[in-house]
Amino acid sequence: MKPVARHRILQTSALALCGLIFLALTGCALPSKPVRSQTYDLGAPPPIAASAQAASAAPLALEPVAAPPAIDGTQITYRLTYADGGQQPRPYALARWAMTPPQLLTQRLRQALAARWPVLDPDDAGLARLQLRVELDEFAQVFTAPHASEGVLRLRATAFAPGARGPQLLGQRNIAVRKPAATPDAPGAAAALREATDEAVQQILDWLDALLPPR
Repeated sequence: MKPVARHRILQTSALALCGLIFLALTGCALPSKPVRSQTYDLGAPPPIAASAQAASAAPLALEPVAAPPAIDGTQITYRLTYADGGQQPRPYALARWAMTPPQLLTQRLRQALAARWPVLDPDDAGLARLQLRVELDEFAQVFTAPHASEGVLRLRATAFAPGARGPQLLGQRNIAVRKPAATPDAPGAAAALREATDEAVQQILDWLDALLPPR
């Protein structure tokens, strides 16, 4: 075999060996499986003490929870207060809510309210003793440090008494709940916001109990 041909064979073999070593070191010998997006909801609701007079209590009407466009989507968002003051909401790329936060809160509220009062739709508000409107202002994971975060929920609840001359304002309550997240990621955000939601719902129930004393 000529020296030139032998040199080329040795050079090709060396390049092939280097390529195999590189693939082994980087773990790129085989393509990795695509990572799928994870979907979260609020899980099973906490037990609510049902009222013995729930079936015969005066009904209330529940409007769907309203929210600004920034949180009226299925993204699970977080804010970095230590980096930009929390002014830029950022979505997790591979995590989403099963429904929008307003829809999740509406579902949770309806389940809790139904344990104490008959719950009507807004179209039947004329038959209700009270009409409840809830506006969700914040629903996000807020980082105060790279590994320290909490689920933050802020809402405003307004109660009206339906009447022939239009609704009469009975009261309004601003609620803000912060719950620490166990992990600095989407699962931690979902768990913390679930706890924040359940506490906010309980505060609404306690507030309505004072507005709707038994007849």
